[in-house]
Amino acid sequence: MNKKVKIAFIIVLFFALVLVRAFENILFYDPFIAYFKDGYLYDPIPVFSGSKLLLSLCFRYGLNMMISLLIIYVAFQNKGFLIFSLKFYIIAFFVLTITFLIILRGELAHGYLFAFYVRRFLIHPLFVLLLLPAFYYKQLTVKEII
Repeated sequence: MNKKVKIAFIIVLFFALVLVRAFENILFYDPFIAYFKDGYLYDPIPVFSGSKLLLSLCFRYGLNMMISLLIIYVAFQNKGFLIFSLKFYIIAFFVLTITFLIILRGELAHGYLFAFYVRRFLIHPLFVLLLLPAFYYKQLTVKEII
């Protein structure tokens, strides 16, 4: 793939991630958006439907994951990186989701910060920002060795 086309495609994919965030109120059920925006210090935990929240988290995480995996594949065109990323995303999803649901079940008894950051990793594509430099560094060190 031509370098300019690759960069343009990656920019379009990052824009897709921005669109997911821009339309979060329309696309996803998440009563914690408003809660963590300004009510977390004074308001009690919002009433929520656990099944709807879980389904929404799956959908949002899956959407962000697919776009992120496309970014990683277009950037490096390395199936090994793609397979590692897919496994990483799946394991992270299960660990983070179970952790988030346990925290919510305890009604944020130990504070809101841990729940806030666990949720942040579930709903935002932060992992792609960690994986891209890691794979770039891996690619550079492998080329230097050869």
